[in-house]
Amino acid sequence: MKYIGQTGRPFTVRFHEHLRDFKYGNKKYKFAQHLLENRHPIDPMESIMETVHITSKGRMMDIFERYYIFRETKLNSQINDKIIIYLLKAQLNPICHLLVLLGAQLIFYALTR
Repeated sequence: MKYIGQTGRPFTVRFHEHLRDFKYGNKKYKFAQHLLENRHPIDPMESIMETVHITSKGRMMDIFERYYIFRETKLNSQINDKIIIYLLKAQLNPICHLLVLLGAQLIFYALTR
């Protein structure tokens, strides 16, 4: 399962916020909530966080975040808030749908070669 989020700050800062939420049982945020409810440990930052896209903070970052949440939703592998998913469906444009379809086709092509 994946949680998709954005930050304009260093990963270490965001990781320590997640770590604090986990340590003190704060279920306000989906990442810590998922770990706590499923009794998962919190692993080192290098093994649980990755950069999926780098862009300037602002509208473009919001668009990429929506795309990645949409993609993981299609794969049924995200833990983002369901309200966010509902809002995303209203905000996504057809390009996101096309990118997901093309990505799936490219992966299939690579696996069958």
